[in-house]
Amino acid sequence: MIRSYPFRAAWGTRRLVHSSVRFGCTRLAPVELQRRAFCRSTRCASEEKSQPFKHQLYESTQQRLKRERAEQERYSAYQTQSQGGRYAAMMFALTFFSTGAYFLGSSKPASLPTSSTSPLYETEPPRHNVSTSNLQAAWADFVDVLGKENVSTEHNDLEMHSGSDWSSYVRKNDEKPFLVLYPSTTEEVSQIMKICHRRLIPVTPYSGGTSLEGHFAPTRGGVCIDFRRMDRILELHKGDLDVVVQPAIGWEELNEKLSDEGLFFPPDPGPGAMIGGMVGTGCSGTNAYRYGTMREWVLSLTVVLADGTTIRTRQRPRKSSAGYDLTRLFIGSEGTLGLVTEATLRLTVKPKSQNVAVASFQTIQDAAACVTRVVEEGVPVAGLEILDDVQMKCINASQTTSRRWKESPTLFFKFAGTPVGVKEQIGLVQKIVSSSAGKSFEFARGDAEMQELWSARKQALWSVMAMRRGPEDHVWTTDVAVPMSQLPEIIDATKQDMTESGLVAGICGHVGDGNFHAIILFNEAEKRAAEAVVHRMVKRAVQLEGTVTGEHGVGLVKRDYLEHELGEKTVDAMRRLKLAFDPLCLLNPDKVVRVEPPTAGEMKKW
Repeated sequence: MIRSYPFRAAWGTRRLVHSSVRFGCTRLAPVELQRRAFCRSTRCASEEKSQPFKHQLYESTQQRLKRERAEQERYSAYQTQSQGGRYAAMMFALTFFSTGAYFLGSSKPASLPTSSTSPLYETEPPRHNVSTSNLQAAWADFVDVLGKENVSTEHNDLEMHSGSDWSSYVRKNDEKPFLVLYPSTTEEVSQIMKICHRRLIPVTPYSGGTSLEGHFAPTRGGVCIDFRRMDRILELHKGDLDVVVQPAIGWEELNEKLSDEGLFFPPDPGPGAMIGGMVGTGCSGTNAYRYGTMREWVLSLTVVLADGTTIRTRQRPRKSSAGYDLTRLFIGSEGTLGLVTEATLRLTVKPKSQNVAVASFQTIQDAAACVTRVVEEGVPVAGLEILDDVQMKCINASQTTSRRWKESPTLFFKFAGTPVGVKEQIGLVQKIVSSSAGKSFEFARGDAEMQELWSARKQALWSVMAMRRGPEDHVWTTDVAVPMSQLPEIIDATKQDMTESGLVAGICGHVGDGNFHAIILFNEAEKRAAEAVVHRMVKRAVQLEGTVTGEHGVGLVKRDYLEHELGEKTVDAMRRLKLAFDPLCLLNPDKVVRVEPPTAGEMKKW
C-alpha cells in the first residue's frame, strides 16, 4: 500500500497542476497542495526515502511549465510578425543556401566527358596567353633553364623557324614565334614545357626543317623549340642491332657513323631530314619498297608531354605485347602529342653489295605498268622510283647533276644484297623492262657511276625549285598513295590533269609501294590552279581506296581531307587523343586535326 502512495500523489499532482494552469491559479498553490498531500500520506519514517523523488517531481513540473510558456510566446511572436518580415527572412535564407550550393558546386571539378570521341563542334577554342608581358616574363624563366645564349629573339632566327621556300603552306605574316629555344637534354625540354604549361604558351617543335606540309608553321605564335643541340648518338648496341639517338641527328650522318660498324639504318626520306622529324611524320623514302617505313624501324621513344612529364614508351626488345603501343602512337603525330627527345632505332647489317639501274619509257603509263610487273614478279629490289618527263627536263635545265638525261619518263632501281643476288636482280629487271616497252636500260659499273645514276632522283625537288621565275614563285610538293593495282590509273590521270593546267608540274615518287609525289611550280596568279590540281589528285586517291598522304604527313594542308579518307568519327577519335595528351592545345597547334571550327571559306568543297 505504501508503494502506491507516490503514484497516487503524482497522479493527483498532475490534476492539480493542470487545473491551476487552466483556472489561472498561482504557480505556488498546486505545489503547496502537493507537498501537504504528500506529507499526510507519508507521515512515518518513509519520509526520508521519498525526499529525492519530491525534489525531482518539483523540478520536473517547473521545467514543463517553462517549456510550455516559451512555446506559447514563440508562437505568439510568429503570429504577430509582419508578412514582409517573413518574406525577407525567407529570401535571406534562400540566398544564403543558394550561394552555398553554388560555391560547393563550382569548387568541384567539371564532369568528365562520357563519349568516346570529341566532335569539333563540342570543343572550346584554345586559351593561350601570348601577350608580350607574359612572353617577356617567360624569357627570363627560359634563360634560367638554358642560359641566355640558347634563347634567341634574333630576327633571322625567327624568320627561319616560321616557314620554308619548299613548304606547300605559305605562312601568314603574323605567324612567327616570339623566341627560339635551343635545349640540349631531355630534362631541359621538360623544364621548358613546364614553363609553357604554367604560362599557357604554345610550342612549335623544329629539327631539320625539311617538312613540306606546313608542319612547323607557328600558327599561334608562342615559342619554337629547335633541337639542333640534341644531335648525338647516345648508345650503340651492335650485338642487338639497335642505337639510341637524339632527335637532331640526320639519317645521312647516322649512316656514315654506322658504316664503320658494318650497320645500316634504311629509311632515307631526303637530304637534310633528321630523326625527330622522321618520327613525327612517319616518313619512308627510296628504300621503303624493300625495308618499309619509319614505323618498322623505331623500337622505343623518350617523349616529353605537354605538362613537362617525361615518359619512355618501351624497352629495347624487338617485340613486346606489354600494354598499349605508345611508340606507334607518337610516330606520325607530328609533335602534337609530345616532343621526342630520344629514339631507339632498329638497325640492319649493311648490304655486301649495291647497285643502281635506270630505265626510260615512252609514256608514264608504260613506266607504271613496268613497276606493277616488277612487284608481281617478286623481285626484291631495294628501291623503285619514278620521274616523269617534266622532272627529267627540270634536272637537265637546272644542271643539278653531272650528266644529261633522256627527257622521258624514267624508272630508277636500287639493288642490295650479296654480289650474286644483285647480279640476278639486275638481270630479272632488265627482262621486265624490255617486255614493258622500255626504251633504254643502264646499270652502274662502279660506285662513282652508281652515285651519278641515283643523283637524279635525289635532286628532283631542288631541280624544280631552281626553275623558279622569280621570288614570287612557290613550290608545292605533295604526295598520295594507292594500292599497287591502282597506281597506273592515278598516275595517268594526274599527269593529264597537270598538262591541262598549264603549270610547270612533275611527278616523282616511291612507286614500289604505290606512293608518288607531285611537285608544282606556281605564283600568286596560278595559286588557285595549283590548289585545284592537288585537290583533284587527293580526291582521286581517296576514291581509289588510297590515302591523302603516304609519307609527307598531314600538317596544315591535308587535315581537312582526313574525314573523307577515314570518316568523321575516326577524326573525332583522333581529336580525343589530342585533347587527352594535350588538353590545353599547346603542342604544335592546328596540325593534323582541328581544335576549333574553320573560318568561312577556309575549307575546300569536296
